[in-house]
Amino acid sequence: MTEDALTEPGGAGAAGPRASGNPTAAPGAGTLLRLLRDGRPRTRSELASVTGLARSTVTQRVDALLAGGLIGPAGEAVSTGGRPPTTFSFRPEARVVLAADLGATHARLALTDMSGTVLAEDRADLDIALGPEPVLDWVVEHGLALLDAAGRGTDELLGLGMGLPGPVEHSAGRAVNPPIMPGWDHFDVSGHVERRIERPVLVDNDVNIMAVGEHHVAWPDADHLLFVKVATGIGCGIVSEGGVYRGAQGAAGDIGHIHVPNARELPCRCGNTGCLEAVAGGHALAEALTAEGVPAAGARDVVELSRNGSIPALRALRQAGRDIGEVLAAAVNMFNPSVIVIGGVLAQAGDHLLAGAREIIYQRSLPLATENLRIVSSKAGEGAGVVGAAVMVIDHCLSARHVETLVAGA
Repeated sequence: MTEDALTEPGGAGAAGPRASGNPTAAPGAGTLLRLLRDGRPRTRSELASVTGLARSTVTQRVDALLAGGLIGPAGEAVSTGGRPPTTFSFRPEARVVLAADLGATHARLALTDMSGTVLAEDRADLDIALGPEPVLDWVVEHGLALLDAAGRGTDELLGLGMGLPGPVEHSAGRAVNPPIMPGWDHFDVSGHVERRIERPVLVDNDVNIMAVGEHHVAWPDADHLLFVKVATGIGCGIVSEGGVYRGAQGAAGDIGHIHVPNARELPCRCGNTGCLEAVAGGHALAEALTAEGVPAAGARDVVELSRNGSIPALRALRQAGRDIGEVLAAAVNMFNPSVIVIGGVLAQAGDHLLAGAREIIYQRSLPLATENLRIVSSKAGEGAGVVGAAVMVIDHCLSARHVETLVAGA
């Protein structure tokens, strides 16, 4: 499964002529670029052999990619007689991407190359409840400052990817009924930012981009992956057949609002009672510990207490893991993932949360579904979101259907 499939299911992820979106069209420059993005240099003859194109057509499209700076000469291949042929490879440094991971009270920005490698970062406290225009203007201003500090011009900017802490209509670039984002409902996030930077802007739920980032960094060969973010809230990003599954309204993976038996009908911020988030989220754990006489203001305090050996905090994390495992066991039986990744602030507390989840998942799920299942901590860590946001833009802008426009404007 190619990386393109993460954002272009059925399109850029397809092989050969189908990648152009027209089953009768010959592969274009975008298809050649997709082949070269695996990092292996190829000659014109090799590209012609793989695509079935005439050598003259391959030469024309290679020249277009060279002119756009997206590929470059990578040395000479071994000669079979006569002059050694030149090989060409992808140049990830040719363009840069801005990525933003916005949480309820924080913002993380990054500048990456076209391989998703982070070149520069900026982090700050930023309240999402300030509203869309102040928050998005902050993202643009600080993003452009990152670009300038790295010595890169706006002409080198491929686009901007963003994760929001609420449900998102990905195709429209708008938040939909977000519970902790007053003023954001159906606000044109993509349009507002695009008017400022004049580049493509893609928006998704923050857990979805974390799932993409984790998949890209640590599990590129896993076709079925669940990424569970456990922080103030609890959510799940779903990678299926190499692509993000978002659901009909962009609400897929909202496991924090599934009812669990141990929630004791506790009220949840969504308006229901007994939700997983109401008993196992960071805010809920902090409140429960404070009631026990162990003061904690939020998820990070819970993590700090656990690192300092607080028995109540460790016990609370282990039980939170079990509660999360109750929900994930049902997901394992239904979805049958090969990997479950536990990330987010509370996952930084050590193995207690993970151990609790594993205990229940292996106990409650069908043996066939858990036979080869791996349940692991995040390897991408706090950077998963910005990496995923960048990869979302890269795969969109470098898909076969969009590269033609990119090289035409070079």
